[in-house]
Amino acid sequence: MSAQPASTAWLDELLWDKDGLIPAIAQDAVTGDVLMFAWMNRDALARTVETGEAVYFSRSRGRLWHKGEESGHTQKIREIRIDCDNDVVLLKIEQVGGIACHTGRRSCFFQKYYADGRWEAVDPVLKDPKDIYK
Repeated sequence: MSAQPASTAWLDELLWDKDGLIPAIAQDAVTGDVLMFAWMNRDALARTVETGEAVYFSRSRGRLWHKGEESGHTQKIREIRIDCDNDVVLLKIEQVGGIACHTGRRSCFFQKYYADGRWEAVDPVLKDPKDIYK
């Protein structure tokens, strides 16, 4: 990604919710795997464009969150798209370190539903979270 455009008119084209947020999906640019979902506000998306790395808005922390700021597992932006309604952002990314989830897995979507009504973790933990978040 290159530097942020001088004008912010491109941000005005998006449909932000009542809290000024928009859903953002992080997808592996090569495999197409969906790695995570998060929220962005205008500043987060602008900083993502400016830095070339994913920056989200953490609702629990009430602040911007540069993905990987603690773990080192940053997301390099390869492409940014929006859906047909301009209300969802798709980030095609390169996941540094191969781990997107705070549980130490590649993807946050590691639980699978089975017809008998149970959820089961089907993807392995690649690194113990205790070793990631010291």
